[in-house]
Amino acid sequence: MTSKPTIWLREAENTNSCGFSLAQSIYRPVTIYLDGELGAGKTTFLNGFSTALGISDYLTSPTYALEQRYETDSLELLHLDLYRLSTEDARKLVASTDDHEAIRCIEWAERLDSPLDDGIKIFITDPKEKEGRELSISFDDMPLPSYQDILKWRKEMMLPAHICDHCDAVAMVARDLALHMIGSGTIVRSEAVERAGQIHDLFRFVDFTLGASHSDIEHTNEQHTVWKDIKDKFKGMRHEQACAEFLRERGFPDLATIVQAHGPGSKMIGSRDTTEQKLLFYADKRAIVDKIVTVEERFEDFQNRYTEGKETLEGKQWKEETKAVEAELFPDGVPF
Repeated sequence: MTSKPTIWLREAENTNSCGFSLAQSIYRPVTIYLDGELGAGKTTFLNGFSTALGISDYLTSPTYALEQRYETDSLELLHLDLYRLSTEDARKLVASTDDHEAIRCIEWAERLDSPLDDGIKIFITDPKEKEGRELSISFDDMPLPSYQDILKWRKEMMLPAHICDHCDAVAMVARDLALHMIGSGTIVRSEAVERAGQIHDLFRFVDFTLGASHSDIEHTNEQHTVWKDIKDKFKGMRHEQACAEFLRERGFPDLATIVQAHGPGSKMIGSRDTTEQKLLFYADKRAIVDKIVTVEERFEDFQNRYTEGKETLEGKQWKEETKAVEAELFPDGVPF
């Protein structure tokens, strides 16, 4: 599945901050292909990206060196420039780094003159008729299940209808918030966070609490049999962890990383570092079943169902965590 957002960058500062935001959506070693005419802002974008990775050095203009390496807080950043190379030499240079476990940024990737491998493709244009630049980005580095896959898994797990409705509501909120952030100049994987919302509570029955459900529907013996097998397989795990393991088993490790961090206090089981992780966590706190509500309404409902209306330390911390994520993602206010 490919996400292809387009972002309008009014000035150099927006180009830099957009590059900074890309670093919050990196999940593993990846190749970033960067194209655009001279002066379009590629170096400005990359310097925002490298700053977010913890690199203090200023990345020089791509015409000065063929290859530069920078140490980051995690993976090494490998910066390749193909501007002055022939197609054959460009291919040789890129091939020589194919086995390098790093974040690899390749400028002037059009010199390769061939279909690009899976990765992140970025193209920056500078329309002469108006101020600013346009950035288009394609995410081809993260495998995602289809919605039909998710519907099939819901059926296999005999997931109650109200939980399916909740997942779809969270997915809608996450997608709409992601599109709002993209419109404000922030790079977000909107399809990935939408899929994460659709599947995030696939194993919600692992944590079922008697009397806390929004539904009065009694569960069948067949459901209990299926759920017992799942609970035995993922013994000792909360539903977030169980769903993440399920996704990893099926070849979706990055989506698993997003889903695993959506519960309260999830930093104990996996850091919440990426924009998509934070967005799913927040979107989940804006829905009571399939009704979109405020954070305050969501936590009032939480208290009524789980703590007899009393504020607990856990509930207070969960609410504070949600408000902190809200302030970080939407410093100018939440759009709805």
